[in-house]
Amino acid sequence: MSNKECRRNNGSIFLKRSWHVFSAAIFFLCFASVASAHFGVILPSDDIVDSTESRTINLTLMFTHPFEQKMMDLVRPQKFGMVLGGKNTDLSSALKPNDMHGHKAWKASVTLKRPGDHAFYFVPQPYWEPAEDCYIQHFTKVIVNAFGLEEGWQEPVGLEAEIIPLSRPYGLWTNNVFRGQVLFHGKPVPGAEVEYEYYNAPVDGRSVKAPADAYITQVVVADSQGVFTVSLPMEGWWGFAALMTDPGAMTHDGKKKDVEKGAVLWVRTRDMKR
Repeated sequence: MSNKECRRNNGSIFLKRSWHVFSAAIFFLCFASVASAHFGVILPSDDIVDSTESRTINLTLMFTHPFEQKMMDLVRPQKFGMVLGGKNTDLSSALKPNDMHGHKAWKASVTLKRPGDHAFYFVPQPYWEPAEDCYIQHFTKVIVNAFGLEEGWQEPVGLEAEIIPLSRPYGLWTNNVFRGQVLFHGKPVPGAEVEYEYYNAPVDGRSVKAPADAYITQVVVADSQGVFTVSLPMEGWWGFAALMTDPGAMTHDGKKKDVEKGAVLWVRTRDMKR
């Protein structure tokens, strides 16, 4: 074999090896994006206020991988508000910068003065995700009950993408069945794929260990009316995210890009104790 043939064959082998490495890298990135879901998060200091007097609750807003506790920056949301009795109140002025493990997050303190179900929500700035070649925007909601009046939790806030609780979203025991309905532009989404994760913050220095990546993000498919049903096996906060695509809704570097519109809802479970 001549030196030229040897170099040509070696170059061919190199290209083949390079292609295999490149293919493996692409597979890994795709696999990682499936195994590790990102969620908009809004966590109140409590989901039930049962005193008879006005009470201030604290809310934390962030963007993260809840189970793995991998934080990402959340720039100041476009909107932050509360719906009570059909009235929408802008709470944007209450937002204060907050640091979550070195990443941008937000906090707010809100005084509850009236009985009923308070739906807190935020609309984030669209987030560019290079790995998925699209923007991400998660419309995130949590419901806090005040003073024992259980009215309003079934009502939509009017977000572009939204999960409507069909089970009361507070006062949940661990292993209760929870049902919700996915809406996009106010209409049910047949066959919506709903991801849900446990907010796996350490308790007494320990957190839940997943035996395999498939345990990190749970997945359920909604029925023809966008309704899904799950059971929540551990005490703490659980986030649901139904992801829809708005094709070519934004531009990046002069090119039209899809926007992942996420309907996100957070609920809390507690263990039964004697």
